[in-house]
Parts: sequence; structure tokens; C-alpha cells
Amino acid sequence: MLYEYRKMTPEEREQVLRQRRERGYPLHAPPHPVREAGRYLLTAANFEHAPIMAAPDRRIDLEARLLETMVAFQVEVYGWVILPNHYHFLAGALSLDDVSAALKQLHGSTSHEWNLADHETGMRKVWYKFSDRMMRNDAHFYCALNYIHYNPVKHRYVDDPYAWLWTSLHNYAEAEGYGRAWLREKWKAYPPGDFGKGWDDND
Repeated sequence: MLYEYRKMTPEEREQVLRQRRERGYPLHAPPHPVREAGRYLLTAANFEHAPIMAAPDRRIDLEARLLETMVAFQVEVYGWVILPNHYHFLAGALSLDDVSAALKQLHGSTSHEWNLADHETGMRKVWYKFSDRMMRNDAHFYCALNYIHYNPVKHRYVDDPYAWLWTSLHNYAEAEGYGRAWLREKWKAYPPGDFGKGWDDND
């Protein structure tokens, strides 16, 4: 939203801000209107979409730490993908507050360590605030899972989703009870298409 806002005319910006005021949303940050127990699609990006995770070892680091941190905060992770400048994951939690606390710890520690490693100990901001969408049913959930697994292709990093290493796609492909046939079945039943388009118009 931050990046879209910058491209808007003054009239369009005022309309967006008016709608946010009416809904009680923060004016310049992603809203979190739903916080109860459930399954959520979470997205976090490097500030200004800078490719701070361009190096493979940094994506390995974030992937491991994301999973470890969520376990520590009793958040179940169903799927994920780590890209050079953002990541998505599907989580189940008793409250969105638990996920928020976990991300605050994860982003705080990685910001400090990566800025030291990159000799950016001044004013560099590593992360922008996370956004979330609660899964409404199983169809919504599997559509989101497919969206996550297809994301590296969508952003043109690879032509084949299996060619991207930092994703839960490989875990599903190799896990007993799932496998590539299961993934193909879910892809055919719940293709991501224009994921999310129009779903939140009335939120």
C-alpha cells in the first residue's frame, strides 16, 4: 500500500485516508482488523523492497529463523516462501497477537545482525510492517498455499516453482501423505489466479 500511495494523485490519497479513518485503520500502515484464533496468510517485505535477502545464505538464515521463532511462540506454520526482498507464510495461531510478537522478535534480531554484517549500522531500515489476511475456509487456505508456492515464478525468479529452494513446496513434495500428486490435485482444485482480488472490498 505504501508504494501504491506514492503514485496516487492528491485526490486519490485523500480518498484512501478518508476510507481508513472511517474504518478505524491506521493511516499509513497495514490494518489488522481481525486478531482472533485462526489461520492467516502473512506477508513481510524489506523496506522499499530492497533486496536485502538477495544472497542465498541470507534466505537460508531467515527460513530457519522464521520456523524456529514461530515454534517458540506456539504458532503453527503450514507453508512459506522466502524471496530476495519479501516473504509469505501461512500460519495457525490462537491470536494474531502471538504472530505479531514473533515477527517483532524475528525482525528486530535480523535487522540488527544484517545491518552489522552489511556495514549498515546507521539509518538503514530493514523491514516494513507485516500485512495479514485471515483464511475464511479450506478453499481460501489452499488457494493461499498455491499462491505461496507459485510466488517465485510470479516474480520471475524461476520458471519452475520446484527450482526455488526456499519454500515449503519441497517439504510437501517429499512428505508422507502428500507428495507431488497431492500438490497437483490441490493446484487444479484451488488455482491462485488473481489471489485476493476483490475479497476484501467489504472488510
